[in-house]
Amino acid sequence: MKIVFATHNANKLKEVRAHLSDRLEVLGLDDIDCHEEIPETGSTLEENALIKANYVAEKYQLDCFADDTGLMVDALNGAPGVYSARYAGEHGDSEANMTKLLREMEQAENRTARFMTVIALVRKGEDPVLFNGSVEGQIIRQRTGEGGFGYDPIFRPDGYEITFAEMDLSEKNKISHRGRAVAKLVSFLSQV
Repeated sequence: MKIVFATHNANKLKEVRAHLSDRLEVLGLDDIDCHEEIPETGSTLEENALIKANYVAEKYQLDCFADDTGLMVDALNGAPGVYSARYAGEHGDSEANMTKLLREMEQAENRTARFMTVIALVRKGEDPVLFNGSVEGQIIRQRTGEGGFGYDPIFRPDGYEITFAEMDLSEKNKISHRGRAVAKLVSFLSQV
């Protein structure tokens, strides 16, 4: 069975394939020759995930799931939130996003934050289904680690002394927001 993950992000695709590869063939947008950027015009993670999944399902007539992820920082009243990928202006500029976030938190004593992921699954003839995952942690004061992507070098999950960027992929997948949401997706798909 084939399913499309509505992403151009090779890192996200690799993470999700690690969970689903024995059950499904997971295709990315490049695999179906969808090279456009799907606009994320929603005001919530749920809305953005549904926009992307519906776009692919309708245009390509393929079952699809899409995610949207946000980093919610308590000292910044939940920012960057739904705007995490374009926090510094340009979509996907992780270095600029981290620089802006660290600059805005220079004086902050409260470093608590959480990553949240929402996955929307859209399949032909069925109502969309949403899956959520989150992980609590802290924003550290400087980048640490070479792995991961996005805000991983500055996010240390609770109960760990290392950032997501210092973890290997299998370790990160066990506890990450996306890993938790994908686990719910996998469980759902294995029952149908």
